Amino acid sequence: MILSPHLPALLVAGILAQFADKLALDTLSLSATQAGASTRLVGMLVAAQSAAWLLVSLPAGVYADRIAPRALIRLGGALMTGGSLMGAALLAGGHIGVWLAASTFLAAAGPVVIALSIFVLMPTMVPVALLPRANGRLELGRAVFTILSPLIAGWAVARAAGEIGLGICAACGLLILAASSRLPADRPPPGPRQPLHRAIAEGARFVASHRYLRPIALCAIAWNCAFFAFLGVMAPYASRVLALSPETIGLASSVYGAGLVLGALAGPWLIARSPTGVLLVFGPASSLAGALLLALTPATSGGAVLGLAFFLFGFGPILWFIVQTSLRQAVTPQALLGRVSATLTTAMYGMRPVGALAGGLAAEWLGLSWAIWLPVILFALSTLAILASRMPSLKTLPEAEIGLPA
Repeated sequence: MILSPHLPALLVAGILAQFADKLALDTLSLSATQAGASTRLVGMLVAAQSAAWLLVSLPAGVYADRIAPRALIRLGGALMTGGSLMGAALLAGGHIGVWLAASTFLAAAGPVVIALSIFVLMPTMVPVALLPRANGRLELGRAVFTILSPLIAGWAVARAAGEIGLGICAACGLLILAASSRLPADRPPPGPRQPLHRAIAEGARFVASHRYLRPIALCAIAWNCAFFAFLGVMAPYASRVLALSPETIGLASSVYGAGLVLGALAGPWLIARSPTGVLLVFGPASSLAGALLLALTPATSGGAVLGLAFFLFGFGPILWFIVQTSLRQAVTPQALLGRVSATLTTAMYGMRPVGALAGGLAAEWLGLSWAIWLPVILFALSTLAILASRMPSLKTLPEAEIGLPA
């Protein structure tokens, strides 16, 4: 089976978009903190970036199904370039406030439309059997840059030059514009044009009624809520209950990136040799194991177990993400790919602030020793969402079951 010659350009666009998104987040939060901004203002900058994924995904998913994905990728590159340059100029001038948040939202909208376009284009370039390999390459690049972006942001902000980080983001946008010229300009087949809200609803209904997409959505919602609830209590729990130093907590947290990279590297080999259903269970189950070990661990070995938990949060879920992305692409009709991806993206990003807030409130109301069990419960629910479905019995990607209802 031959892969499309357009695939390298698509992978470059996807990897650079995710790198710029992460680098911008790290740069802005560090720059604002270094400049003495209030925690509320730092939170507003982070929220502005998350808001792009929440507010832009659904309408962008509709247009990804209606126009040539290459046009959306170009739009994404232009948004990244313009928003990042605006943010760099504001940082260079010491302006940290509402306008910087607006530039953050504008720049973050770029990776949103690029990610949705890539999800639509990938199945047209890659046979179903090779989708995990292609998605694995994309995730490997993302994992590597997950490690690099905080180092670059830290280096730039330490020199009081956070605008360098955003300048790199703008350069990524220009490189994406260049890569888009190598992508096909094919438009989706013409079809009835529904009003925007009905088109969005059609994608959501398809996810809710599909025997495979519904448990994927439920698992992703519970997992994101669990992970961000964990992040919400992790630092105080590690510091006050496990009595770990900031350096030890930082070192343990960095193992998450190592788990992502190792999972992405091992992904093609494991996916080729393991039943699809086993990997779909392993992803959330590994997260449950990590959270459970941490909740049960004595303080004397807290640093090692915290590092192990972060490794499991990276290694298992990235395998799950590669497999479930490939499965979604295999079973979703081409005309619905953008909206299906947008529905799941919105649901996942919507759960992140909910999870973080739930973790903080649980720590305040119940105490840290009990709050650490909230992620355990939520990770258990994410695992149960897969176990209670028909997905554990899957041996391979169900190419012949496209559009099969519940």
